[in-house]
Amino acid sequence: MNDLSTAGRPTVVPPLGDSTRVITPFLARSATPEGSGQGVKFAMVAGETSGDLLAGLLLDGLRERWPAMKAVGIGGPQMARRGFEAWWSHDKLSVHGYGWEVLRRYREIVGIRAQLKTRLLLQRPDVFIGVDAPDFNLDLEAGLKAQGIKTVHFVSPSVWAWRPERVEKIRRSVDHVLCIFPFEPALLAQHGIQATYVGHPLANVIPLEPDRSGARAALGLTDADQVVAILPGSRISEIRHLASIFFRAAALMQLAQPAIKFIVPAVPSLKAEIEQAARASGLLTNLQIIEGQSHTVFAACDVTLIASGTATLEAALFKRPMVIAYRMGWLSWQIMRRKKLQPWVGLPNILCQDFVVPELLQDAASPQALADAVLLWLDAKVTAPEKIAALQQKFAELHVQLQRDTPRIAAHAIQQVLQG
Repeated sequence: MNDLSTAGRPTVVPPLGDSTRVITPFLARSATPEGSGQGVKFAMVAGETSGDLLAGLLLDGLRERWPAMKAVGIGGPQMARRGFEAWWSHDKLSVHGYGWEVLRRYREIVGIRAQLKTRLLLQRPDVFIGVDAPDFNLDLEAGLKAQGIKTVHFVSPSVWAWRPERVEKIRRSVDHVLCIFPFEPALLAQHGIQATYVGHPLANVIPLEPDRSGARAALGLTDADQVVAILPGSRISEIRHLASIFFRAAALMQLAQPAIKFIVPAVPSLKAEIEQAARASGLLTNLQIIEGQSHTVFAACDVTLIASGTATLEAALFKRPMVIAYRMGWLSWQIMRRKKLQPWVGLPNILCQDFVVPELLQDAASPQALADAVLLWLDAKVTAPEKIAALQQKFAELHVQLQRDTPRIAAHAIQQVLQG
């Protein structure tokens, strides 16, 4: 394996099936929670919608092991449902890109981090758990660890895909990393970083065989409908960069095949912005924009036009063909393209180590190109069903490889950190 600290040289990620031998069977050591009656206090920070989902599932495991535990910090609605006390909303950390998008929010975010650090040093939680959001969490974790607070990071920063210089910061900042992909612990171990593969929580939430008919019935669709799901992102900056282009692509698809039905599972706070983009594109018929329900939409659709991010892995776990697209500000794009270590940006392609689904980025993500790529998948249902079957088989294998009892394995690993 290539050295992660060697900037500028591609780092080859082994296929998932090649690296399961390095997984540590933590649950075999002890199945009995220790100190489960104690009021263990955790501090957590989750950024964005995906981090909130992951943190919510982690809280299930922590609550099972420590019923009297308390968790505080920065989070969202999924965490709140588990009794998490949010001092700030996770929306405060939602930033897109590298240039002006970040600079205009920099003072506010740094101020929140400074206030949070001060508060945590006064209250001294037993463990701080940073969930994703590495730009925010790693610096915070470093400061807390230097003051004797144990730190765990959930979701390894993608040093195998880009920004390999982060590996030194990870080593300084955290006592343990909870990894969602099985090849990551071995890569981190090369740099003296303790890590545990916990599986990907979404692999257990999403059924191996989604109920397509049931999902369609829930959305008022029939089995005969051709359905395209449109997911332009979960952050306001993504919506502003992508929604208009996605809807213009949908309008072109509708010209080619008027019967296509489009459905958008919108983050509730972004629904109005998405509706405005749809109206501006002229796409007013055969379109549903609903609040949430992304998993129902994935189960129901034939293909999805989707922004690069965690949602692409969800689409893969639902075994759905997709077209991955992304756009950002010019400066952000120039920085990103120089830091990228692999030819792929979409998680399904990274994990399969191949362009199993198309990626159209920046200028390549034109409405016409996106429309053509989606229509190719729809046409393949008739002209090349074996292509779709092969993709679904790859995604089914990926699904099985990512399935673990994530909440329990993660909670056990955190227990080991607590015990030193």
